[in-house]
Amino acid sequence: MSKKDQGVSEDRYCVIPRVLIFIFRDTQVLLLKGGLTKRIWPGLYNGIGGHIERGEDVLSAVKREIREEAGITCDPLILCGTVMVNVGEKRGISLYVFKGFNPEGDLRDSVEGTLEWVDMRLFDQYALVEDLPVILPLVHDFKPGDSPFSAYYYYDNHDKLCIKFCQGSTEE
Repeated sequence: MSKKDQGVSEDRYCVIPRVLIFIFRDTQVLLLKGGLTKRIWPGLYNGIGGHIERGEDVLSAVKREIREEAGITCDPLILCGTVMVNVGEKRGISLYVFKGFNPEGDLRDSVEGTLEWVDMRLFDQYALVEDLPVILPLVHDFKPGDSPFSAYYYYDNHDKLCIKFCQGSTEE
């Protein structure tokens, strides 16, 4: 198939690809508290992640983001789900959500923020990015062999994030 035959046109939805990774150790998850000078999510806890760079595949981006934001490596890395985020008529975000185990190396904070191991039983007591209370338990409970979840995020007329999940054949 030629590049021309891919069907790309100005009237179609275009997305920015991103990755989000949650690393687990025993009963804890590694979260990043966004730096107070960050443009998005300052002071809020999130997983590790960022944009997929041009020329990168999804898994390479996951590994790079873990190295850049935490200074560690992980194995295995498991795709738990995908999220389409509608942020406007022609733009969106395509988010690939991963789960990681067995971190190796010494954690180091980055310009993105401060890393913290958080007990999964207490994560909801933290100032979280708004979708984390919904998505983090799904990732935590995801087991090898499970079907990855699929979600669609959009904003209502009051700029409030709305989340629609489809897990297997069941919509929630």
